[in-house]
Amino acid sequence: MLVRHGQTEWSANGRHTSRTDLDLTGAGVRQAEALRPVLAGRKLVAVLSSPRRRALRTADLAGLPVSTVDEDLVEWDYGEYEGLTTPEIRTTRPDWSLWTDGCPGGESPEQVGPRLDRVLDRVRPLLADGDVALVSHGHALRVLGARWVEQPVAFGARLGLDTATLSELGFEHHMESIRSWNAPVA
Repeated sequence: MLVRHGQTEWSANGRHTSRTDLDLTGAGVRQAEALRPVLAGRKLVAVLSSPRRRALRTADLAGLPVSTVDEDLVEWDYGEYEGLTTPEIRTTRPDWSLWTDGCPGGESPEQVGPRLDRVLDRVRPLLADGDVALVSHGHALRVLGARWVEQPVAFGARLGLDTATLSELGFEHHMESIRSWNAPVA
């Protein structure tokens, strides 16, 4: 189960946020709290979270006891593009795409893919005992979804993901599949 953190000031404004450790807005708090009744009946064998405040606070408000804080679940490192919007970046790089170009001073697709593959490698053995929740960020979770179904990082561009939504990865006839994606809670 993938849980994207609730709204922050920068996510509301479309600003790329990786290392900047923002807290949730009031709306983000309400979004995270709305996850609690949906997740209340789920038996989880582990909850892994990004170390960023917005992810940890979402997990707490959603009633998800974090068993592991995982550095590999941080957001794509936007480097010099931290805090900028895509339209701002495209004023100097009109054809720029995070999914193919990465970020100067940050991560490339060739770096972010293996990092999130490591998360999946750690999670797969746990699935024999039950469900696992991963609490993280928009682009990182989109990469996880793509990599789960054996697609390149760039496939994540086609997996839109709103704040405080749930997505479920699973299996169909023993093959990795996306069971649900970007499901709103409220």
